[in-house]
Amino acid sequence: VGKSSVTVNLAATLARRGYTVGLLDADIAGFSVPRMLGIDGRISAEPNEDDPTRPKMRPLEKRIGDGLVKVLSMGFLSPEDEAIMWRGLMLVRGVQHFLEDAIWGDLDYLLVDMPPGTGDIQMGLARMLPRTETIIVTTPALAAQKVAVRAADMARKGYLRVVGVIENMSGFTCEHGATYELFGSGGGQRLADEIGAPLLGRIPLQPEVSSGGDVGQPAALGTGAVAAAFAALADAVMEAVPVVEMQNCTARILDLVDVALAAHAPTPTD
Repeated sequence: VGKSSVTVNLAATLARRGYTVGLLDADIAGFSVPRMLGIDGRISAEPNEDDPTRPKMRPLEKRIGDGLVKVLSMGFLSPEDEAIMWRGLMLVRGVQHFLEDAIWGDLDYLLVDMPPGTGDIQMGLARMLPRTETIIVTTPALAAQKVAVRAADMARKGYLRVVGVIENMSGFTCEHGATYELFGSGGGQRLADEIGAPLLGRIPLQPEVSSGGDVGQPAALGTGAVAAAFAALADAVMEAVPVVEMQNCTARILDLVDVALAAHAPTPTD
C-alpha cells in the first residue's frame, strides 16, 4: 500500500517546515527508507557508559530546508541485495536496539515505518511505545482495506490511539486533466468510517512518487498535486498530533533534575 513512501514523504514535508524528525525503519527484513531518502552510509558504534556490552548508535542525517531527518534502518547495516532471515524475537530485539540504544537527541516527531501485517514487530512496538499513535495507510482497493482494518484492530487491542487513515494511490490524473480511479474509489473513507477514525488525506497516484523514491528525492519536496497532497496531509497530522513542548514535559524535567543532582553530588573527598 506504500507505507514507506508515505512515511518518507511525510518526514520530508515536516523537515521542510523546520522540524527535527526521527525516522525509524522498523521493516527490518524489507527496509527501503535509505534509498527513498537518498541516504547512504554505515552506522558507527559509540561507547555506552551505562552498559559497555550495548554500544550506542547515532542515526544518519539528511538536512531538508531548515529541518532535519534522522534515520535508523537495517539498510545502514546490511547490503541492500542480501536477505535478512531473522525469527520474530530477533526482529523485535533489532527494533528495540534502534529505539533504546540510539542517540536520537531532541525530536519534534518520531515516525516509525512499520512492516506489513500484525506480527511480532507490531506487538513488540506496542509494548515498547505504549503512548504512541497509529496512522493506517490503505489504497482504495477492498483487499487492502481488509488488511488495514486488522492493523487498526491490533493497535487498539494494544491500547494505541488510531489517529486516522491515509488513502494512498487514489486517483491518477493524466496530462490532459482526466482522472482515472485505477484501484477504485472511496476506499480510504470507507475504512475510516469502519474504524471510527478521520480520513487524514488522499495521496494521488503519480509517477514522481515512485521515481523520486528510486533516486532519493521525495516527491513531497517538488511541486504539483503530490507535493500539495503531502502538505495537506502534514497539516492534518500536526493538528491530530501536535508537537510536544518538551520544556514542559515531566520526563524532560526529571532528566534535568537528575543532571543537576549529579552535578552537585559530593565527591569521595568531601
